[in-house]
Amino acid sequence: MVKIGPIELPEFPLLLAPMEDVSDPPFRYVCKQYGADLMYTEFISSEGLIRDAIKSRKKLDIFEYERPIGIQIFGGDEEAMALSAKIVDATNPDLVDINFGCPVKKVVCKGAGAGVLKDIDLMVRLTKAVVRSTNLPVTVKTRLGWDESSINIFEVAERLQDVGVQALTIHGRTRAQMYKGEANWKHIAEVKNNQRIKIPIFGNGDITGPEKALEYKNKFGVDGIMIGRAAIGYPWIFNEIKHFFKTGQHLPKPELANRVEVCKTHLQKSVEWKGEKLGVLEMRNHYANYFRGIPNFKETRTKLVTLNSFNELNEVLDSISENPVFTAI
Repeated sequence: MVKIGPIELPEFPLLLAPMEDVSDPPFRYVCKQYGADLMYTEFISSEGLIRDAIKSRKKLDIFEYERPIGIQIFGGDEEAMALSAKIVDATNPDLVDINFGCPVKKVVCKGAGAGVLKDIDLMVRLTKAVVRSTNLPVTVKTRLGWDESSINIFEVAERLQDVGVQALTIHGRTRAQMYKGEANWKHIAEVKNNQRIKIPIFGNGDITGPEKALEYKNKFGVDGIMIGRAAIGYPWIFNEIKHFFKTGQHLPKPELANRVEVCKTHLQKSVEWKGEKLGVLEMRNHYANYFRGIPNFKETRTKLVTLNSFNELNEVLDSISENPVFTAI
């Protein structure tokens, strides 16, 4: 069993990464159905929360069936981070996570996300401000460092643990790499093997399927794995990995009817939560992944990403599993 404060997770938990414009409640719903052990919201701007920005507040929506769930915040100002932690506290998630890893320019330019990697003292002060402002366990997601010449994750891990962080997720790339190149899990393993580190260390980056998950579990000795892009349009990955860990066998790939069913559920939850217009629009990012590898699918995919009616989309989705032209690969 892995513990984050009072939260008890299974031995070697699988975490769903907080992904902007992806890890919303509809997506989290289907990932939970298929085996995600711990999930996080999309990251939320501390300044946005304090200003009462509607988009930021909406991201605080969590549901009982999602537990355990963490709300992730980011920012570069101690006071704003402390205040936003209090706001988060009031919504009663299971933990608060701080994003010190987002490499996107608009976040970094504000001295937040991966921008904080250049200043460990600031990172520690921001973390301390959050820890002091909440009764919830505080965790952090970060990267190895700003670039290859400034990898500082070893010092970061110790200092964050010292100010009260109760788990650390490390994406095995620098900010300079963005999402390119190979994630370096050797550095993650070095943090895990540091005798001073007592908190759970989760690895993130390049986990694409069961074999790689098992290889990295055995090779790098982390306490669990966080999965991001590989789960988009493919929530089955969590159960596939768990089954492979237990049996060494692969679960059969989801049949076409199952892909359609899960995609329809995702669409329905999206429309329920966001309203028809936005719910339909934002689902367009997922169809290509739900139906990847299906031959002769171009015309149907075009319909899925151009129709604006929930009912019409459902009709198209129903037609997929009934059409003998499509065979899942």
